[in-house]
Amino acid sequence: MENLTPQPETPADMPVSPKAVPAETPPAAVTEPEMPAQPLPPPPRLSLKAKAVILLATYAVGLLSGFLVWGLRSVEQNTSAAVAAAPTVALTATPVPVLPAEYALPVSFGDLGPKLIEAGAIDYEKFIQVYQRSGNPLSDEQLTILSKGSDAPIVFNRHNAYFLLNFFWAVGLTNQSSLLTDGPMVQNSGGNVARFASTGGWTIGAKPVTELYASAPIVPLTPEQTGILAAVASAVYRPCCNNPTAFPDCNHGMAMLGMLELLAANGATEDEMFEAAKYANAFWFPQQSEEIATFFRNAKNVTFEQADARDFVGPYVASSSGFQAVHQWLTENNLLPQAPSSGNSCGV
Repeated sequence: MENLTPQPETPADMPVSPKAVPAETPPAAVTEPEMPAQPLPPPPRLSLKAKAVILLATYAVGLLSGFLVWGLRSVEQNTSAAVAAAPTVALTATPVPVLPAEYALPVSFGDLGPKLIEAGAIDYEKFIQVYQRSGNPLSDEQLTILSKGSDAPIVFNRHNAYFLLNFFWAVGLTNQSSLLTDGPMVQNSGGNVARFASTGGWTIGAKPVTELYASAPIVPLTPEQTGILAAVASAVYRPCCNNPTAFPDCNHGMAMLGMLELLAANGATEDEMFEAAKYANAFWFPQQSEEIATFFRNAKNVTFEQADARDFVGPYVASSSGFQAVHQWLTENNLLPQAPSSGNSCGV
């Protein structure tokens, strides 16, 4: 297992956010597995429709499990060919794509902060100290979000991307979810769920990570919402590894899971969830997203805003293998944007 000692990030290493103006640099992530789930109380008699919904959710989780058998190999084998097939003629040196300066999710913080503290997912003082040591102390608004909650909409920008990364990391790690208890994390944990960067790397909780893991109903989901979440999480990737969000073995993956859970619980559609993932990646991986946007602009003649979210966060460009293929394609065609370098960390 790699070194999971928290690495506070400097403002220059922090993520950026999406919705309508230019952006900057982010933090990063790694990869690894999960633990068993908690038994549920016996369900009441269900209608045929309810049974169908539960069956759909169970089937979706089963598909995610199958990913571990063929998914990684498929991503690595097919991604280079998919990117290489992009046109390499009549390319123009278009201006470096500009990522949005902010992006608002269609949800608010609500009482997530107080719930996370009550569940022991966040140790209030430790959380504050992480940002003080990084030279980017939490604002009064962020302190309120943690201690009292907030009805303000969640807006990504380059100033709060780091805060949102750790905030949603705590949500994804602690929320009760069959994706954590029955999915790739547990299947690849070797009996030790704390071996992953997304689990062992969480050092600012008030309880041991093995006690926190999928332990509290922070964001309760219906069977139908769980099915939607599973479908989206299995198709959203991050440039730091070849695993989908359904296998959140690093901090970015766990944070993305937490954000998608919140959206699903609030009735978001699959399209809305994919779009949010596209923008979240832009703030958490600004340099990589800049290059992917350059690829889309030159190979498909679409801007970042116009790019189909499913494609933009899909394995052929957004996974580690996919991004490497994109980077190589840009280099070979003299289209590599001079984006500011950024570091990615799997620590708090």
